[in-house]
Amino acid sequence: MASALTDKLIILDTTLRDGEQAPGIALSPDDKVAIAHQLARLQVDVIEAGFAASSPGDHEAVSRIANEVKGPVIASLARTHPDDIDAAADAVKGAARQRIHVFISTSQIHREQMLRMSEEDVLKAITESVTRAKRYCDDVEFSPQDATRTHPDFVVESCRRAVAAGATTINIPDTVGYAVPSDFVALMERVYSDVRGGNNDVVVSTHCHNDLGLAVANSLSAIHAGARQIEGAINGLGERAGNTSTEEIIMAVKTREDYFGVKIGADTTQLFETSRLVAQLTGYPIQYNKAIVGRNAFAHESGIHQHGVLRDRETYEIMDPASIGHASAIVLGKHSGRAAFADALANMDIALEDDDFKAAFDRFKELADRKGEISEEGVRAIVSEKTSVAPDTVELVGIHFSGGTQEVPLATVSVRRNGDTIEVNSEGDGMVNAAFGALRDVFEIEAILLDYRVSPLTSGADALAEVNVIIQVASETYSGRGVSTDVVEGSARAFTAALNKAAFEAAAIGRQEGSD
Repeated sequence: MASALTDKLIILDTTLRDGEQAPGIALSPDDKVAIAHQLARLQVDVIEAGFAASSPGDHEAVSRIANEVKGPVIASLARTHPDDIDAAADAVKGAARQRIHVFISTSQIHREQMLRMSEEDVLKAITESVTRAKRYCDDVEFSPQDATRTHPDFVVESCRRAVAAGATTINIPDTVGYAVPSDFVALMERVYSDVRGGNNDVVVSTHCHNDLGLAVANSLSAIHAGARQIEGAINGLGERAGNTSTEEIIMAVKTREDYFGVKIGADTTQLFETSRLVAQLTGYPIQYNKAIVGRNAFAHESGIHQHGVLRDRETYEIMDPASIGHASAIVLGKHSGRAAFADALANMDIALEDDDFKAAFDRFKELADRKGEISEEGVRAIVSEKTSVAPDTVELVGIHFSGGTQEVPLATVSVRRNGDTIEVNSEGDGMVNAAFGALRDVFEIEAILLDYRVSPLTSGADALAEVNVIIQVASETYSGRGVSTDVVEGSARAFTAALNKAAFEAAAIGRQEGSD
């Protein structure tokens, strides 16, 4: 077992790889780069930027992050297939510090049902793949997938083979969230003693899923068993019930350094902004009572609690909201001018170019005239909406409907394109469907709506809502978001944003083919 003193705990964030695998998330390369830059500001140690071999889009995103994002190690996941490892190496080669993360399933059910490989076949694949990865970079991580349902002897032997081939990080994944803390600690202790031993160059890591709600507990428990890297995703995103929550690990270790005895390098004041950015770009809302970053994480309604906090914050708060960048609510109204809006953005660490600022401010004034007051959440949503639109856009000017309860709704959409204002009509099953049909006609794009979500940003009859959509055009997916006090208008704005992305990409492909 490791001694608990002042060791460094490495944070590997896999939001852009494992987190993006959550159903309905369709991040563009631009979205991924934006999140990666924010993760760098958060000062995570390693960004697992994607699975380069999985698609051309993922390869592009990993490559751009490797070339554009400075600070963290940039990693790409790879199966033990030679082509996967070559693709990962090519994608991360632009990073100042690069890592290839190799994995293969080791449990009996995975080997027999998925791989159709014997134990000896798996061991051979581990040796060959880690050796191949090591030719490209010194930093190689190995994971025996589904380790917690693998016989411990085979987990140890698999990891030994990886270390012998040159792996510098040995990661133990609880791939299906099966482990409980006591069993997980026992496995981690064995890996630490039998695999790492006295080899100080090898780091033992955890990667826990949350199927039983134990991902964070299992990961934290492993620290005392010698783990010095924890893998997680912002907001706990990931397949099924998700991954270990990066922000919860960071604040647990920061708040209870006395217990865990490890140091962490993250800038916790960036946690709130990182969480919000990921929620906006993925379309996955944050539950109100989510630990650390939820809306109610530092809210007090009970009279006893309010009385205590007013006397001394520490009576009921074990963390200072400011320590995670969760400042007091900012409320702006229709009488607020550019200076007040700019000051509010500065307080939220948001910097905009002149054109983006004008677009966000104009939208803010438009909504403030209807809503009266716009909260910090609303301001962030407006900025996200107005700064995520592709160049050469179609601008939504207005939308209105005709038809009663006994008639088919007819949407009339007014847009501005290339300085001209045009109107298009379309019928639909409902107002939102009719608006989508009209906008498809405007863009002349055959798009399919894959996902549609409405998230309230404020309460009351005049609530401000954020609408997130994902559309499919041919084999590609595009996301869009819109903000409004009117759900149908917000939906139309979200559709417009997504269709603009599709149109911009189609135009870029056309320009490239023309130049060829």
